[in-house]
Amino acid sequence: MPPKKLHAAIICSPGVGHLVPVLLLARRLITHHNLHVTILAVTTTTSTAESQLLTQFTAGIHLPVIKIPAADISSVVSPDAKVVKKLCAMMRETVPTICNTMSSMDPRPDVLIGDIFSTESWVIAEKFGMPKYVFITGNAWFTGLFTYSLVLDKKVEGQYVDQKEPLEIPGCKPVWPEEIVDPMLDRDDEDYRVYLNQALGVTLADGMLINTWENLEPQSLHALRNNEILTSCVKNTPVYTVGPITKKYEPVGLKNDVIEWLDKQPESSVIYVSFGSGGTLSSEQITELAWGLEMSRKRFVWVVRPPAEHINNGSFFKYGESNGEADYDYLPEGFLTRTENMGLVVSSWAPQVEILNHVAVGGFLTHCGWNSTLESINSGVPMIAWPLYAEQRMNATMLTEELKVAVRPEVLEAKKVVGREEVEEMVRCLMEGEEGKTMRENVKKLKKEAELARSVTGSSYISTCRFIADCWSRIHRSM
Repeated sequence: MPPKKLHAAIICSPGVGHLVPVLLLARRLITHHNLHVTILAVTTTTSTAESQLLTQFTAGIHLPVIKIPAADISSVVSPDAKVVKKLCAMMRETVPTICNTMSSMDPRPDVLIGDIFSTESWVIAEKFGMPKYVFITGNAWFTGLFTYSLVLDKKVEGQYVDQKEPLEIPGCKPVWPEEIVDPMLDRDDEDYRVYLNQALGVTLADGMLINTWENLEPQSLHALRNNEILTSCVKNTPVYTVGPITKKYEPVGLKNDVIEWLDKQPESSVIYVSFGSGGTLSSEQITELAWGLEMSRKRFVWVVRPPAEHINNGSFFKYGESNGEADYDYLPEGFLTRTENMGLVVSSWAPQVEILNHVAVGGFLTHCGWNSTLESINSGVPMIAWPLYAEQRMNATMLTEELKVAVRPEVLEAKKVVGREEVEEMVRCLMEGEEGKTMRENVKKLKKEAELARSVTGSSYISTCRFIADCWSRIHRSM
């Protein structure tokens, strides 16, 4: 009789940025480590995003996906609540349904994995005597700040944004007040308490799977593993690097309009501009960005979305959907006509991995979401770092100051509109300057390191094997 396969259940909260890496992690555990994986995907009716992704990423493998309708939270949070609060409430209220679903599974999973919004589900793991692990889709530096926030809450007086010195995280690079994640911006806001509760849930896991690799963040990983981040909760919690978890580039036979347009452009001549599935700019900033792209005279593909004032935070859950405003009336008058021979404007969504891997693309203006960041590194494409929210400001700092694969505006877009002249200067720097050439060389080195980390002799493959061995050890100890 063949040995029993380890059966992992992965709970995923709604949102493209969470679902994509969860699906990719599941694929890797199945195809590279011979696990049996079931995904419990909490879904919303906000868009068809989840259905599109589930079909795309489960093709060709046995990956059961159980869709669990998100609980109605209309009586729990107000309609204008921020995304973090909504997600946490949604996942908390859906725990009973998740528990009932898992009770009916035969055979029942051996181990539970949840993203950072799913930690309220630890009660299910306790009920069934299962080890529980958190999958952090961000990087190790963010994880350091996230977990150490429980200590900072007691150590720091007043608002974090008013501090004159950076926030010290033992063993990690300090975090400047302007880089902190959104829930830390206002300690009097309820979102901050929700965030701290999340951090506590993460530290209660039996281990952390982080979407990074050893050579990318040795300092932060060392701090997490050696108890330099001194909270009693984090003590002795194993940390496993499983990244980079990104979609694999696979050329498709049938090309869409964007790829056909790129096929006609010279090598490394195009800058790709996208702010992710939920990123939006103000009307004024869209105008300045448009003029900056036009003034640079560089070829571009711009995935544009309506201004922020036209979008509610439900856009966070959307993916690959047209917004119905194909007239682009929010762009400067005459922009499309003047740039028709040098640029392509796309509504809402484009095949990002395929675009970044196209030989014509030489730069990426990005919001610095960790998924997009890793996709750019895996494609060997340097960046203009333009963070908008969440941990993106930290990611931008890492890309520009440590890894030196990106340039960024002098002042954050959240504080000041980035002018057209600065946009033009950054695009030219990235696409034609000596600094851009150096960044391109640096990112190609990182690409090779990422490929090595994923290989069967690489650090992330070995770390994942350790995670699986740890699961079996905990399961046997509990018998």
